[in-house]
Amino acid sequence: MKIEHFILGPERYQEYNSSLHSGAFTWSSPSNIALVKYWGKKENQIPENPSISFTLDACKTTTTLKYSKKESGADFSFEVFLDGEKKDEFKPKIETFFKRIELYLPFLRAYHFKIETSNTFPHSSGIASSASGMSALALCLMSMENQLLMSSEGGKPLNDGFFTEKASFLARLGSGSACRSIEGDVVVWGKHADIEGSSDLFGVKFPYTVHENFKNYNDTILLVDKGEKQVSSTVGHDLMYGHPFAQERFKQAHKHLSHMIDVLKRGDLKAFISLVESEALTLHAMMMSSMPYFILMKPSTLEIINKIWAFRNQTGSNLCFTLDAGANVHVLYPEKETEQVLEFIKNELVEYCQNGHYICDTIGFGANLLDEE
Repeated sequence: MKIEHFILGPERYQEYNSSLHSGAFTWSSPSNIALVKYWGKKENQIPENPSISFTLDACKTTTTLKYSKKESGADFSFEVFLDGEKKDEFKPKIETFFKRIELYLPFLRAYHFKIETSNTFPHSSGIASSASGMSALALCLMSMENQLLMSSEGGKPLNDGFFTEKASFLARLGSGSACRSIEGDVVVWGKHADIEGSSDLFGVKFPYTVHENFKNYNDTILLVDKGEKQVSSTVGHDLMYGHPFAQERFKQAHKHLSHMIDVLKRGDLKAFISLVESEALTLHAMMMSSMPYFILMKPSTLEIINKIWAFRNQTGSNLCFTLDAGANVHVLYPEKETEQVLEFIKNELVEYCQNGHYICDTIGFGANLLDEE
């Protein structure tokens, strides 16, 4: 599929009705945790390698997009609020996003927007707030486009498939991982030979049956460091340019995704553990071997990892860890082990969390992941 697919064409855009003066849309969108990591991108947010993620259920962003028709002015016009507090520091990222998507939503300069957003988790905590935030905003903008088209004479709504596909496409232009937060419990982003319909342009639902072992899987997020990330994702991805191990890493990700497809089908928990932890450590190894180099883990991150390994060896538990580009630890484990693992977390791991904070979540199988209000 080509980018032109998401440009509706002059005949449709002429249908935009200028009488749509004001209104609002609200969407809630979940975060996700990548199992096979995307790290490194080309122009226009195209990934260097495919990735696959579990969609979380409780870690969500709710965004309300209020719009009002402008009298004049050619610039983008918007305000951003987080939990009711105006956040001008977010404006450059939103402006960059608007510039990237204007070709696909040409009404953006005609309106003033008030973007009101809130998270069920700490911002910049290592939980993918950009994924849930940009996907929620993209869904609001798609609802607006849909309303503009329907309000025109003889206008028809967008079909559901195109709506979600284009929302994922737009979300990707705000934050790469955001395209994996639009639809589905397990989502693949990036072209991969073993997944028909996979694309670099948007996320797609994992097309195969997932074994019962992974239904209602749990993710407890240990907040080792709730502050701003040491290195932004954009800077981290840029470090893959000229990285001495980059090409081998991209090949590895393709192989790991092929392996993960088989693991999820068969329900092989031991193979899942090995693959997920290897991916997490590879991500950090790429950062440590880049130039300039960064160590994103904290001493407490390493303490938690070693405690997890020891607990697994002692008990035969199927818990494992994964990491994003930060210090916080995602502890993944089957639902049937919840009581045992939470007891372990409270007794041995909470002391390594900042102020003892952690978040319990589940993978969103069967949940209503997206909510339009």
